[in-house]
Amino acid sequence: MSFLLGLFGAAPAFAQQAADPSPSTALIPMPAHLTPGRGSFAITAATSIYVDANSQELRRIGQVLSQDLQASAGVQPPVVVVGKSRPGKPGSGDIYLSLRPALDSLGAEGYTLSVQPSQVVLAARDPHGVFLGLQTIRQLLPPQRAAGGAVSLPAVEVVDQPRYAWRGMHLDVSRHFFPVSFVKQYIDYLALHKLNTFHWHLTDDQGWRIEIKKYPRLTSVGGWREGTLIGHYSDQPHQFDNLRYGGFYTQEQIREVVRYAQDRYITVVPEIEMPGHAVAALAAYPELSCTGGPFKVERLWGVFDDIFCAGNEQTFSFLQDVLTEVMPLFPGRMVHLGGDEAPKTRWRTCPKCQARMKAENLKDEHELQSYFVQRMEKFVNSRGKTMIGWDEILEGGLAPNAAVMSWRGMEGGTTAARQHHQVVMAPGSHAYFDHAQGEASLEPLSFGGFLPLSKVYAFEPTPTELTAAEQQYVLGGQANLWTEYIATEQQAEYMLLPRLSALAEVLWTPTRQKSWPSFQQRMQQQYRRYESWGASYSRSAFNVRQRLTFDSARHATLVALQMDAAGPRIRYSLDGTAPTPASAEYTQPFAVSHSAVIKAAAFEGHQLQGEVTTRELTVHQAFAAPVTLTTEPNRSYRGAGAITLVDGQRGSTNHADGQWLGFYGTDLEATLDLGQVTALRTVKASFLQAAGSGIRLPTNVAIAVSKDGVKYQTVYAAPVSGFSPGKPAIREVPAALPKTKARFVRITATNAQPPGAATPDTWLFVDEVMVQ
Repeated sequence: MSFLLGLFGAAPAFAQQAADPSPSTALIPMPAHLTPGRGSFAITAATSIYVDANSQELRRIGQVLSQDLQASAGVQPPVVVVGKSRPGKPGSGDIYLSLRPALDSLGAEGYTLSVQPSQVVLAARDPHGVFLGLQTIRQLLPPQRAAGGAVSLPAVEVVDQPRYAWRGMHLDVSRHFFPVSFVKQYIDYLALHKLNTFHWHLTDDQGWRIEIKKYPRLTSVGGWREGTLIGHYSDQPHQFDNLRYGGFYTQEQIREVVRYAQDRYITVVPEIEMPGHAVAALAAYPELSCTGGPFKVERLWGVFDDIFCAGNEQTFSFLQDVLTEVMPLFPGRMVHLGGDEAPKTRWRTCPKCQARMKAENLKDEHELQSYFVQRMEKFVNSRGKTMIGWDEILEGGLAPNAAVMSWRGMEGGTTAARQHHQVVMAPGSHAYFDHAQGEASLEPLSFGGFLPLSKVYAFEPTPTELTAAEQQYVLGGQANLWTEYIATEQQAEYMLLPRLSALAEVLWTPTRQKSWPSFQQRMQQQYRRYESWGASYSRSAFNVRQRLTFDSARHATLVALQMDAAGPRIRYSLDGTAPTPASAEYTQPFAVSHSAVIKAAAFEGHQLQGEVTTRELTVHQAFAAPVTLTTEPNRSYRGAGAITLVDGQRGSTNHADGQWLGFYGTDLEATLDLGQVTALRTVKASFLQAAGSGIRLPTNVAIAVSKDGVKYQTVYAAPVSGFSPGKPAIREVPAALPKTKARFVRITATNAQPPGAATPDTWLFVDEVMVQ
């Protein structure tokens, strides 16, 4: 892609296209205070950029702005340094960048921006604030300028400062490696969105990505794997491409990236995983494990039992040596030590670990992990740094000075804040950018889950249950981009944008200024900016989401259509034909009382925006019938409740799509009340099989019927065969019934859980039960 402006790389000239008819103040993130003015400031060949003489940083920022204006306006204003020893002052038609101690109340990142027809003044207490104000100026410039046309900034008054101190974005370079050039580009995206923290996930089971001179095998062995998983983890059996894959950053490359980030006022936080996610390191140095190995760098995704041995003193010497080389490369105060997903399987049977527990009077392996983390934290503290880790470091007791990054929801962060520990919120529900942005069938292969733009915007990092004093420990938030299924730079950009824009507003803008409808409108301009950058952004926000719910008052299905993008109009059909610009326009939810294939799409005039989405509604004899479940489904997979079985909607191969009821280790027994005695011919039930997720077909299905709801007669019973360990698939089990009349239909499906299992490990997923 061509990229970006000034400081952000070689500045390509913008395409010579027609500009918007009027300047825009569609800023993202929305400033704390913004007052539009009248008129605009014209950028001409006579414009100069004045900067205070007492700041080298300001001179550099002035040069950046000059390059930006060359790219966007076709003129490159000179940078004029003024001060006591350099007389002169900005006049009409000039831009002035100034440091003002009087703006101390706005903090290091706050700034003021005054754009008037006669002059532009950008002021802040620190150069960092001026740099952030520069990002606002960048957004006030049109994404594209007309050929030969003048460029201007709309008149506006801005007083701005961020809501949170930690505004972060994460990148996993272990599962898939990204070159320095892309890491820099990634940092550019963060800077353009006023983020200030780059969390660099450098080590994991699938690759060690940072040079450690004392331990060269970490990169010569641990940096390379003999193949990568093909398809999704849930596809069975697992297949691999058997191609050698890897890479790593030299320490000089690390320094280069850190300097690049510093120029953009972004702090780089390195992550070195411990004690878990360590197979790549153990492949290089197996003596650091509990078993002694041998190991290979993992080709598969997931969590693995082999972790650093907590009973081996050599483990701590090794990790301290590693951090001794890592920490000087990163001037920021935080070092991330992981701490997540560390199985205790090996520790439970390891003589050294058990001896350590006895010697340290530790009651279980969770306390052993706490010992491990606290010991490493003391070392980090001794070098003048602060440790941060995933919320599992709370287990067994939190290290005294550690900060917590909460990913398994908000609970871990809430607990840590109540214990007066600093917290960064990064919950998987709202901040995992490896999750799909739209319907799985319309998206690239992804980890799973569903995280549309609107849900990112709904992220609230500060739990309301915390007291005002406890809320002060919430530093902010970040989003994470795990790359199991993200192999290319284009894929990474697609997963990042536009969700990064929503995250930026969540972390910068005061709550009172946030508005989803306003954000949707402003995103129309932001999409143009993405295009001017050449970014491979996602347009999933233009895909129509269909929400079908049963309306008991009408005994019909209520269809609601929505999308995250503003502007286009939604058109739909009910007969399975593709919508056209002449199709019915959606204006409000509508009721459907018959079977239908609903297709919907967004149109801008005659131009289709996004993809066509489809939902099928099947109205059958048991449609919306009362359903009684003998055993409730697992709370994570309840769908809309029991009515999920008779709502006329079919689930997809995505078990988390909300259309399945999931039973963990238990059977299904559901009784349907048809309301009156009815002639029955068939009962069809749909089940999901996804071996990689532990979801199996039932072993048996039985149908019993009753006229009075008391006496039941079994009319069908048969085993379910043909389980396939391949890709997730849906199996419909049709039960042809003898000539039968009944009011009540009871379906029983037997979970494939092995008899006598100590703990449940098998899921049964059931969807629509159709009666005809």
